[in-house]
Amino acid sequence: METCDLGGRQQGPIWHRKPVPAARRGVIVNVIHSVKGYHSKTIRFLNVAFDSSGDSLLAGDHQGNIYVFDLNGNRFNLVQRTMQACTALAFNLRRKTEFLVALADYSVKCFDTETKELVSWMRGHDSSVSSISVHGSGRYAITTSTDTAQLWDLDTFQRKRKLNVRQSVGIQKVFFLPLSNTILSCFKDNSVFAWEFDTLHCKYQLPTPVEGSVLLYKVFAVTRDGRIFVAGGKSNHLHLWCLESKQLIRIIQMPAKVRAVRHLEFLPDSFHGDSNQVLGVLSQDNIMRFIHIETCKLLFDIGSHEEGISTAATSPNGRYIASVMENGSLNLYSIQALTQEGNKPPPPMFKVVEDWSKCMSEANKLTMRVTSEKSERPWKSKGSKIQNKLLKLQVNTSLENKENELPGGLNKKRLRALLKGFGEYPAKYRMFVWRSLLQLPENHLAFSSLIDKGTHSAFVNIQNEYPIKSRKLLRVLQRTLSALAHWSAIFAETPYIPLLAFPFVKLFQNNQLICFEVVATVVVNFCQHWFEYFPNPPVNVLSMMENVLAHHDKELLQHLIKYNVTSQVYAWPLLETLLSEVLTREEWLKVFDNIFSNHPSYFLMIVVAYIICSRAPLLHCHQTGDFEYFFHHRNNLDINAVIKEAYRLMEATPLDIHPQRTLDDFIPLTKGQYPVFNKYPNFIVDYQTREWERIRQDEIEYLRERQLAHELEAKAQERKAEDEAWYRKQELLREAEEQRRKMLLEEEEKLAEQRQRLAAVKRELKVKELQFLDASRRRFLKYQQDQRQIELKHLDDEIARKASMREQETAATVQDVEVQRMELESQRQLFEQHLIKDQEAVTKEMKEEVDAHRRRVDLEDHLVQRLMEIDREEKQKAHRVAEENLAKAEQKRIDADWRLQALHKLRRDDQDREKHYEEIAKLLHDNRVKEAELLKAMREAEEKKWEEVLQKKAQLEEEQKTAAAADEHQKQFLEDKMDDALELAEKLQREDGYFERLRVLKARCTERGVELQQVPRSRIICLNDLSASESSSHMSLDRRRELACQERELMAEVRRLRQKLTSRARTRHPPTHFQATKWTP
Repeated sequence: METCDLGGRQQGPIWHRKPVPAARRGVIVNVIHSVKGYHSKTIRFLNVAFDSSGDSLLAGDHQGNIYVFDLNGNRFNLVQRTMQACTALAFNLRRKTEFLVALADYSVKCFDTETKELVSWMRGHDSSVSSISVHGSGRYAITTSTDTAQLWDLDTFQRKRKLNVRQSVGIQKVFFLPLSNTILSCFKDNSVFAWEFDTLHCKYQLPTPVEGSVLLYKVFAVTRDGRIFVAGGKSNHLHLWCLESKQLIRIIQMPAKVRAVRHLEFLPDSFHGDSNQVLGVLSQDNIMRFIHIETCKLLFDIGSHEEGISTAATSPNGRYIASVMENGSLNLYSIQALTQEGNKPPPPMFKVVEDWSKCMSEANKLTMRVTSEKSERPWKSKGSKIQNKLLKLQVNTSLENKENELPGGLNKKRLRALLKGFGEYPAKYRMFVWRSLLQLPENHLAFSSLIDKGTHSAFVNIQNEYPIKSRKLLRVLQRTLSALAHWSAIFAETPYIPLLAFPFVKLFQNNQLICFEVVATVVVNFCQHWFEYFPNPPVNVLSMMENVLAHHDKELLQHLIKYNVTSQVYAWPLLETLLSEVLTREEWLKVFDNIFSNHPSYFLMIVVAYIICSRAPLLHCHQTGDFEYFFHHRNNLDINAVIKEAYRLMEATPLDIHPQRTLDDFIPLTKGQYPVFNKYPNFIVDYQTREWERIRQDEIEYLRERQLAHELEAKAQERKAEDEAWYRKQELLREAEEQRRKMLLEEEEKLAEQRQRLAAVKRELKVKELQFLDASRRRFLKYQQDQRQIELKHLDDEIARKASMREQETAATVQDVEVQRMELESQRQLFEQHLIKDQEAVTKEMKEEVDAHRRRVDLEDHLVQRLMEIDREEKQKAHRVAEENLAKAEQKRIDADWRLQALHKLRRDDQDREKHYEEIAKLLHDNRVKEAELLKAMREAEEKKWEEVLQKKAQLEEEQKTAAAADEHQKQFLEDKMDDALELAEKLQREDGYFERLRVLKARCTERGVELQQVPRSRIICLNDLSASESSSHMSLDRRRELACQERELMAEVRRLRQKLTSRARTRHPPTHFQATKWTP
């Protein structure tokens, strides 16, 4: 067992020589992280996770160191130091270089393995994150803690949703179902809910387990196809649920040693696709047992009581198991070494249905016990021993059966019968059948030695020639081709070897060893004699195929020869690509089911059969380009017919031209080491190798010189950039100096201005100080004056007080005299009061009379004033009415004048139009006179023509006596002439009628003009109606335009008629008769 100590290294190889998995335990390598010092110790690994390809492993230890292990590249790399323990890892994000790590501070961080930088930091949990589940697209993740689960968008690293539950319930795990948009949430009360990812609506809830079950779910696992859900906990029972039917389908009872289940993990299965059948169960004794969930058999286990397992993870490609051990180390197991299920035939399709109802109750029907496979394996059971004895007896008795026996318990004869019946092998077991038919040795050490040699120089830049979109597929193709080139030098020089190997690389991309051995087996057995004429195509093989084609279809071969289409055009493209260019995937697999099941010559026969079955379109091709296109593209061809034709060719081809006579039988690859392949001209390959090496050295020298030139150019550019930077810096310094000088000048100017302002301020302050002193002096003088005035006022007040005292004494004396006088006055007033009362009564009566009179006068004044206002309003109203009547009369007068003017204008227009009509009538009269003269001349010409006709008729009658046929023809001619003359006369008469119609039309227009003149006089028009006059004027103007248009049309029609008559006269009568006639305008 190989051991790798990381120590203080940040990167390095995982193993110095790729180890062979230990036969007993299947361990590939044991990784430890020890720290040497005063107190040496081992840092414990805590978590492990694979990437989506399964070729890289992510591991985190107790101190927060995160390592990436490249299992294909044999390298480990320290990608991050988080300085705290990690609680969960995820390495299957959409961006392949990024990973998620949950830390002890309840946060989740995203790092990049290449840049080793922090991408994002996600917070939101209040307790430790126990698991991270990533969606199949790699764009979303769910982080789960005991109190909450949170959904994150890994493109923006923003939280989308949060699942909260009561503290009494608690969350066990929330994760995505594989290959679906469903989220499964498992709680501590054994409730399981399924949620729709897009809407987060609850899709369903699993029912409660069977009654009496005390199993509390703590760990969970789901198959790759998302159909089977397994749950376990503190019990040796496992519950298997079918998520499609939402039913508990089975209860698996683990061995008695298992008291609790700590972890569940499904193992990828190469035979059952995504419906995984092998389940890994990690129990409390730190041993992980792998069982088959259908048969409930214990297949194998890893770990022991001394070397217990803490947690484990399986690679998606089904090649590795990574486990964190109890001692803190990391073990990497080979699944292929642990189980032999990949090399066993699939389980039999026949199974016996047993009746369990008699011995078990309905509740116990679901329970199945896990039994150890050590005593029940087929090859160790009694039945197996008997079968082995029977097989040995058959081997000894029949040589044919020995040749038909294949590894894995298969029989070639039975496989051929199955292939003949169904046309192909079952897709589920095809890879297993192929491996058995080709008898692959699976030489791990030999293949590892070829892979360890690295990428061959011939295929370093293969991506330029074959740009494959999938990086993984390109890498596998490059490694397979490099291993072939290291095995035999011819494959590095063969240009078509990538085309030959690519179909198998695409088919076996997850198992590179099988891919290499399949390609090597195909080259050794089905490509015999291909490399004898290297670098030319295999002329000998192509000749054999041409002979077979000539024997079975001479017509097609002659057609190909006729158009210079050789076997290198119609056969070699199919051979070098193994028919992958012209067949679909299903057709290609079906064809190679038959190829691998027959003699190597069948491959050549199936190519010939493809050509023969395509004879109809090939016979219609006549250009070389059409033939080349046909054999490089897919065609509408029934592959079953091709396969049948190939079998017919195998049986009907004579032995002297049969390829089986030249090709050897199938020989599998040898075990341990691969056979030597040297069936090619060594001197050519060596020469090409030397040439390639020379070219490579020249290219290296050229690249080195170009690198030096680039470096010199870069230095020159750098020096130039430095010079430019120096000049730019100097320019900037100069500009800065100029700017500083300008700033100094501006500052000096500002300082001078400030000094001037300061001097002005000082002057102002001085003036203000003087003004203040003057004001204070004046205020002091005023204060002295005020004091003196106050003193004078005090003296005046004293004098006034003494005078008032004197006046008071005099007033007292006067008051006494006044009192006496008042007594006398009171007596007098009493007497006067009596008199006043009498006078007031009289005055009151007079006042009432005066008030009544005043009211009467006011009423009369009001009435007079009202009468005056009414009179004034009447006058104003009469004046306004008079003004309105005057304005109306004026307006009516204006309207009457305007209407009179309009009538006068219309009358003048009518008179002008009448004159114009008279002129038109005169012109028409003149035209009629001229036309009459023309008709007269035409009649005279017609009379002359008739005279000529009569003369000619007399001549014809004379000639008729001599020749009857000539007379008859002449008579017919004269009758035609007469008919034409009569038609002309009738036409002229009709045209005379046309002139009559013109006169009628003119008379009608004149009558309309008269009516228009009479309409204004006959109607009663209001002078105030302006719209009527305007509409009448518009009507008269429109009518004038209409008459003018009719007049122009009449004149145009007269001209056309005149031209028509002239043309007819010219065509019917020769122009010699009208030499004296002239047309005047």
